Amino acid sequence: MNILVINGPNMNMLGIRQPEIYGTATYQDLLDLISAEAARLGVTVSFFQSNHEGALVDAIQQAYFDKTDGIIINPAAYTHTSVALLDAVKAAGIPTVEVHISNPDSREDFRRVSYIRSACTATIKGCGFQGYLDALHLLCGNASE
Repeated sequence: MNILVINGPNMNMLGIRQPEIYGTATYQDLLDLISAEAARLGVTVSFFQSNHEGALVDAIQQAYFDKTDGIIINPAAYTHTSVALLDAVKAAGIPTVEVHISNPDSREDFRRVSYIRSACTATIKGCGFQGYLDALHLLCGNASE
């Protein structure tokens, strides 16, 4: 099984960006955590992060051509603004789980809107880095592990 983990704008700034919301662990810490769990599950995982909407769309489209089995996506701020990401996920038709480290519903009102959510098989929010592992298990059919 091949899983692509996509992270949107400012996710590369984890550990620096608003530690009171996102914690002090770094983006590399997140990648290491997911990689270790993927190895334990026997899953191939790849990562893509960009601060640019079009690059995220390109990554989703490429996942289709690469025959990726599942996508874990944290669109970050594009969650609340990007119809383009919604359309890309719909077009690719790959099982996709939306993940958020924080719980957007407990933050500013505009963060309660997710354009991409309707194209996703599940949304995991407010579970910190664990949410990515939960998404990995969900895509692998091991939601109870």
